Parts: sequence; structure tokens; C-alpha cells
Amino acid sequence: MKPAFRPLIASFALAFSCAAQADITIGVSLPLTGPASGLGIPTKNGISLWPETIGGEKVKIIMLDDASDTTQSAKNGRRFITEDKVDVIVGSTATPASVALADVASEGKTVQISTSPVELPEGKGTYTFRVAQSTALMASAIVDHMKKAGVNTYAYLGYSDAYGETWLKSFNELAAKAGLKSVATERFARADTSVTAQALKIVSAKPDAVLIGASGSGSAMPHKAIVERGYKGKIYQTHGAASRDLIRLGGKDVEGSVVVAGLAVMPEALPDNHPSKKVAVDFVDRYEKQFGAGSRNQFAAHGYDAQLLLQAVVPEALKKGKPGTQEFRTAIKDALESGKSITITQGVVRYTPKDHFGLEDNARVLLTIDNGNWKLANSK
Repeated sequence: MKPAFRPLIASFALAFSCAAQADITIGVSLPLTGPASGLGIPTKNGISLWPETIGGEKVKIIMLDDASDTTQSAKNGRRFITEDKVDVIVGSTATPASVALADVASEGKTVQISTSPVELPEGKGTYTFRVAQSTALMASAIVDHMKKAGVNTYAYLGYSDAYGETWLKSFNELAAKAGLKSVATERFARADTSVTAQALKIVSAKPDAVLIGASGSGSAMPHKAIVERGYKGKIYQTHGAASRDLIRLGGKDVEGSVVVAGLAVMPEALPDNHPSKKVAVDFVDRYEKQFGAGSRNQFAAHGYDAQLLLQAVVPEALKKGKPGTQEFRTAIKDALESGKSITITQGVVRYTPKDHFGLEDNARVLLTIDNGNWKLANSK
């Protein structure tokens, strides 16, 4: 860990004054520096709202920076399991780093609560549970909107990593079934500062709509690039872009775009009978009281939701084992897979042994940007 980061870790640990004698140990690995830090820092902030106890037991948080790097993420995971003997791992909000963490969690038979919509090969995600919506769930909402809006052709401009490739694959499959035609596909790296060449190719293909597969502050740059080169069609963004960074950095160029998002971005718009409205509004109220008006975002909600999962399953796990034992870690996994309904800010989760996403259609909303603020998108 870089020396400059130690004060941050120390101050965070101080917030959990009971850490030294904590009974349940949680290892958190997030991108607090590097290209994905705009996702990791809000996630950390959401975790700062956790209670000091879960299931009546004190909680110890060990938070490490994965620096938006897959190698560091795996290293953090191995430390959590071999040295810290954690009961649960939370992270990473950077999808590539979460993939690396999943391998370690599976090897160590320790539940990972991923704060990104990480997709894993069959048999590789046995200990990984997501609080983020699946890519397919969110992509289907955009495809439906495109169809209603009369879109026939589309182009894709996204990250060249696991997040971007997962979105590209999932979206292409759903779009093809809906009769939409892809006319251009371009990629860029998270650390890139320009996508001029890619934007020119996208614009020259003259698609009816463009989907940008990026996240956090990285979602604004490609959006602005195609607008500045004369694109006048519809522009869509994934749930990774559902933060104020897109609005702040994109300015007038992102006005009118459509963003698929989790519920905590605009919970006030949910119907009163939505099961997540109360918990999501409560989270937003608490979060903005601490971090400022308008600071709400999807990533903070994912960090907060991890403890809601644990609040629901730890009491059951404690009946079968004590924290710090494999019996307890296995019992947490079994309790999560039981199919029990757990209400989080993003919807109602029902995990099963074959489904570690668990969220359904009522876990998403389509938003547009209107005069620098979020607004529910029309059906077309």
C-alpha cells in the first residue's frame, strides 16, 4: 500500500471504534485510486454508513485500495483470506478487479459481495454474489426503449475491458433478437484521454443511436466526443454512468441522453408500493446529509447494500458457526442461496444456487438528463 494512502485507511478504521475486538471481519477491496477511483470512493462512502454491529455481533472493517488494478485486487483478496481470516469480502466496484477477486474468493471458500455487475464463467462464481444489477437486466431496458423510439441501427463505443466487453456481448445478443442492426463497434481503455478516432468512425457510420459502455467520469469523454463531431442521434449510457460525474463533466453535451440506472439514483420517483422505496429514500437522505445534496449515486448504494444482505443472513449463519470459522463462512453462502427475499436499495434480491444476481425488472429505471438534473425518461 502506498504510504500516502495510509491516513485514509486509518481514518476510516477509526470510524469503526470497535474494530480491534470485532467478531465479524469484513475485507473490502475497492478502487480508491486509479482510473476507477470515481466508482470506488462513493462505494467507500456508502460503506461508511454501515452499522457497528450486524446480527448482534461487532464488525471489523479492513479496507484496502486495489488501485483499479487486477493484480492488486487479487493480492488484496489473498491477504484477506490468509492473513486477516475474513468472513466476507466486499468489492470491487471496478469490474476487471472484481473478476480477479472472484477467483481468490472461490479458492478461499469465502463469500464475495461484488459491488460491480461482474460476469463469470460457469463454475467460477460459486462464492460471488452481486448487489449490482446484471448487464442483461439493464441492457434489455435500453433495447426496449430503442425499439419504442424507432431506432433501427446502433453503434457501440465502450471500454476495452471486462465491463465494456460484457455490455457489448449482452447488448448485441438482445438487440439482434429485437431486430436492431449494429453498424459500428469501437473500444477505448479506461485511462485514455481521447477517443477522437473512434468517435469519427462512429459518427461516419450514421447510426440511429449510440450506446456508450463506460462508467463514472469515464462515461462523459466519449459522449462529448461524438456530440462535438456532429452526432445528432440518440445516445444511451449504461448503469455504470449513473452518477453526477456524467452530468458535471458532460455539461450541455449530455442533455437529453438516456441512462439506465439503479433505484437509488432517483428513489423519490418510485411508486409508494415499491418494496425498495422506503429503504432507498432512507439511504439517500442519510447519504446526502453526510456527503452533500445531489451526491447520491449507484456505487454508494451498492456499498451500502452489502450490509443489508449481511443483516439478513448473518443471524442464520450464526446458528451454524462462529465468525472466523469455515462453518460460518459456508453458512453465509448457504443462507444467501436460500431464495429468501432481501430488500435492498436497488430492489428485492432472491439469490439461488444458480442465480447470484437475484434482481428483477423492478430493480431498474430509465433516466434522462434535463437542465443538469435527472428526470424519468419517457417511454420513447
